[in-house]
Amino acid sequence: MNLNDDFSSAETDAEIVDNFEKNVYPAIAMRGAVGFVYSEFNLEIGRDQSINAIEQALKDDNRVILVTQKDMAVEKPLQSDLYYYGLLAEIKKVIYLPGGGMRITVKGLEKVQAKEYLSFEPYIEIVYQPAFEDEGEDVEIIAPAMASVESYFEHYSRLNAKISKEQARQALNAADIPIKIGLIANLIFATVEEKYAIFAADSLSEKLELLLAYFVRAEKLAELENRINQKVKESIDKGQQEYYLREKIKVINEELGDSEDKTVEIQEINEKIAQLDLPPEVEEKLHKEVKRLNRTMVASPDYAVIRNYLDWVLDLPWGIYTKDEENINNAQKILDRDHYGLEKVKERILEFLAVRQLKEDSKGPIICLVGPPGVGKTSLARSVADALNKNFVRMSLGGVRDEAEIRGHRRTYIGAMPGRIIRGLCEAKSANPLFLFDEIDKMASDFRGDPAAALLEVLDPEQNKTFSDHFIEAPFDLSKVLFLTTANSLQDIPEPLLDRMEIIELSSYTEAEKLQIARRHLWGKQVEENGLTKRQISITDEAIMKIIQNYTREAGVRGLERKLGALCRRTAMDIASGKKKSARITADNLAKYLGVPRYTHSELLDKDEIGVATGMAWTAAGGELLPIEVSILPGKGNLLLTGQLGDVMKESAQMSLSYIRSIWDKLGLEKDFYEKIDVHIHAPEGAVPKDGPSAGVTLVTAMVSALTKRAVRRDIAMTGEMTLRGKVLPIGGLKEKSLAAYRAGSREIIIPIDNKKDMEEIPAEIRKEMTIHLADNITEVLDWALAAEGSEQK
Repeated sequence: MNLNDDFSSAETDAEIVDNFEKNVYPAIAMRGAVGFVYSEFNLEIGRDQSINAIEQALKDDNRVILVTQKDMAVEKPLQSDLYYYGLLAEIKKVIYLPGGGMRITVKGLEKVQAKEYLSFEPYIEIVYQPAFEDEGEDVEIIAPAMASVESYFEHYSRLNAKISKEQARQALNAADIPIKIGLIANLIFATVEEKYAIFAADSLSEKLELLLAYFVRAEKLAELENRINQKVKESIDKGQQEYYLREKIKVINEELGDSEDKTVEIQEINEKIAQLDLPPEVEEKLHKEVKRLNRTMVASPDYAVIRNYLDWVLDLPWGIYTKDEENINNAQKILDRDHYGLEKVKERILEFLAVRQLKEDSKGPIICLVGPPGVGKTSLARSVADALNKNFVRMSLGGVRDEAEIRGHRRTYIGAMPGRIIRGLCEAKSANPLFLFDEIDKMASDFRGDPAAALLEVLDPEQNKTFSDHFIEAPFDLSKVLFLTTANSLQDIPEPLLDRMEIIELSSYTEAEKLQIARRHLWGKQVEENGLTKRQISITDEAIMKIIQNYTREAGVRGLERKLGALCRRTAMDIASGKKKSARITADNLAKYLGVPRYTHSELLDKDEIGVATGMAWTAAGGELLPIEVSILPGKGNLLLTGQLGDVMKESAQMSLSYIRSIWDKLGLEKDFYEKIDVHIHAPEGAVPKDGPSAGVTLVTAMVSALTKRAVRRDIAMTGEMTLRGKVLPIGGLKEKSLAAYRAGSREIIIPIDNKKDMEEIPAEIRKEMTIHLADNITEVLDWALAAEGSEQK
């Protein structure tokens, strides 16, 4: 039967029961309680509706029907708010309470079902009939279930102090099974729904089944609660013990002079550890250090050592990454904004950005920017950091000779601290910054170690993911760091370190590039730094070009910037003194500001001459023309070399003479021509050291011209190394050399055929105006360079 059936369904059930007498009794709606037959219990009465029902019952025969309310919150229940079955009970005792309420003691007499609700005011009045219950079941069938219920209840009553021993004994000693079930059900602390289900069950076996299910659940809950209580008790006992010990330690520390702030410091450290995304092994190590710190007195030297260590480790950017710029076009704009030219470097950075977009976990390249001073290597690194939206850290390696600068000191030393890499990461506040190792070729080594060897791990993508600093003694992932290095020369970088880097060479700026850099970046910067405005001072492109050609000689633009600054300072002084309101600087009045020009560039000869060939040389300041002069003197076969030539260039001169001796017949010379003469070779500007093999073809051409009395064309310049068999080998610095020839007025040059691939470096507008001969052997060079036989010197 459905316990929530409405009255119409109950009519059908009632027809099964015959000879029931119709009865009417007042009723009480109980909140949070269920009564059972044969049980005696107390009720608190407070609602007027229930008090009126009690008073009416006392006037009649002290009987009242108890019906359980479904929702305790309903103040004036109706039929739909009450359960179907109720309990006919006899009022045994009434106690009137202050405030108008009463407490009654009732005893359950009979289970009934509501036939009809006659009224709800001033009290509930019900027409009832006895409810059908099957109490005729075979005792042997239900006896085992009853025994189990008794066993569970006996254990249950011992665990619940609210059930008195007398109540438990009375329930267990009841003679009849229905009475025993009612008494036990009345004493258990089940929910209203669970108790009502037992009360409403039609048969004893069903009631026993529900009781057993309840006791099984209650036992499991009791076991769980006992375990929880035991753990809580142990935790409380341990907490009380720790509290007592900490208070005792606190008093001892106060006596010893320790600060009360120590506990606060340790708490703050633990909070920081919890907030950071630390690897498990690092977190475990830090907790050990915190325990050591807690055991160490504040006055002890070890306290400061441990605290310093924890501060450094916690300052590291564990798991903190900045978001890289994903728009290649934006990165391109930033690079172009800050630097003019340098296309190779920009292209490589954009390639890295493109790969990072396609593969987020790609390893960052380790790029080494090699070039002469002042070409913008360091400032380019800053621009790359801006373009990629990375934090920037710069570490100068010039003069570093201690390995501890890279890997840190061990904590056993007084004043120990992490290496520059760990300190740089703390400064960057992110684990993926751009880290610049500046002047990597200026490192040295001594008895304190080799810093270049320490950098091998840092600059190896396969190893730096577990970089370990001697001070930190915990692995830190450097694989997300973008490393850039700068150097002026590759010769001073150890080979193993060089092998780990991608080399990008930055050549010296051309005059046209310097002009653009000065106009776009340097001039405006100097005007602003010297307190001027564009209305107060201006400069023409011709004046800037004259400064480049006659007042500076450098690969970069630092000297050019200083000269521009000098112009601004001189103008600022004139304006401040009232001599001028503004100034316009041109090529004609430049000398008034900067004085007499300091440098002059080599120019072509006025005419074709015998024994003089024009070579092209590379210097750190750019390209220059290098004329080679040869004079034939009476002598005994000596070779005289002047002009401060280096060893390589001296060997080239000796080899050139040997080659000429090997082809004496082709040149129309006597076989022993060299025995009667001395050959004097001179390179002008003797105060300037000169060296390198690329003057080989120039030396041969000048010597052949002097020996054969054939003039060398004045409008042609040449470069190339030569072998003893006359083969022309490739050279470097083609761009700078070609620009030097063009600047001097030469429109025809000779270069090795193997340098054809490098012609793209020469600006396109210059290539169009020049005739470039590609020489494979010295014979071709002589054919192009020497004037026709019998021609007059021009």
